[in-house]
Amino acid sequence: MPKTDTILSAKSLRYFLQLIDTMNYTQAAQILGITQPALTQQVKKLEYAIGAPLFGQMGKKLYLTEAGKEMESAAVELLSTINGVVSDIQEYTQADKGNISVGVLDTLQADVFYEFLRFFHRKYPEVTFSVDYYDRKELWRRLDTNLIDLAIMYLPDNTKKEETNLRHQYNHHDISSDRLVVLTQKTTVEAGETYPVSRFINRKWIAYPDDFYVTHLMYELFGKKHKPDISMEIASTKEMVQMAEVTDYDTYVTQSYYDAHKDEISLTPIYLQGEHDFHISYVYRKGKLEIPRMENMLKEFEMFLDKRLDSSRLLREVKQK
Repeated sequence: MPKTDTILSAKSLRYFLQLIDTMNYTQAAQILGITQPALTQQVKKLEYAIGAPLFGQMGKKLYLTEAGKEMESAAVELLSTINGVVSDIQEYTQADKGNISVGVLDTLQADVFYEFLRFFHRKYPEVTFSVDYYDRKELWRRLDTNLIDLAIMYLPDNTKKEETNLRHQYNHHDISSDRLVVLTQKTTVEAGETYPVSRFINRKWIAYPDDFYVTHLMYELFGKKHKPDISMEIASTKEMVQMAEVTDYDTYVTQSYYDAHKDEISLTPIYLQGEHDFHISYVYRKGKLEIPRMENMLKEFEMFLDKRLDSSRLLREVKQK
């Protein structure tokens, strides 16, 4: 048997790297939960396989030899490869391990999803999540190229290409409903009331950029003959609202954002005639259900949403009584 077969022991490599961290056999053994002779034996196996000492000693202090330095780089790379392979296998064979990559539309309040993540993490602590925010175009690109497993966005969508993708390549499920809220400086309106668009045609607006979902909704409400008179475009909802508050301009946000921040907003919230609900939904490629961790997570998410909906219904019924 070749001596180098010994090098491929992940245990020996891990012990070796731990000893480098402490440069003390006693401390390293305690951290690893093994005896000092067991640690010494694993290090000697590596030295035998290499054919050179990995550590030297000057007085009571250990130091890495040149061979040890070379072995450190190799051990880090080998363990990284082994861990990566194990992780990949776990992702495709186990429902309770692996990473799930999530993209969230950058103008969206994803409070319900984060509520679910807290619930899910308690149940499956070894499933990790990577969550990043993107604009709509980038979200679809990352879904199309498999860079994210799940997207959370507004639906229905407003481009033919994306609607076609939804029908043929993707599954989606509604999380909650949302609607458009106009925040106005006008003093002749009452909070929470609905008004015709004509009352706001001559107003100046601070708005999201043109490619934002809710901006398209505003354009649809105003119609082809009238376009909102936009004086300033700001991508950040918080900064957009703050700017509107210190000017004489109006702006618009989603109901979910307003509900979460209404105590901080001084503008009057109203609704425009003709506006309709849209949905916060999660979208994923149909093939993702073949991955156990994804199938499990999506089932848990649906059950979580159903229970949440049932609780809301019960609360409404109790209030009505």
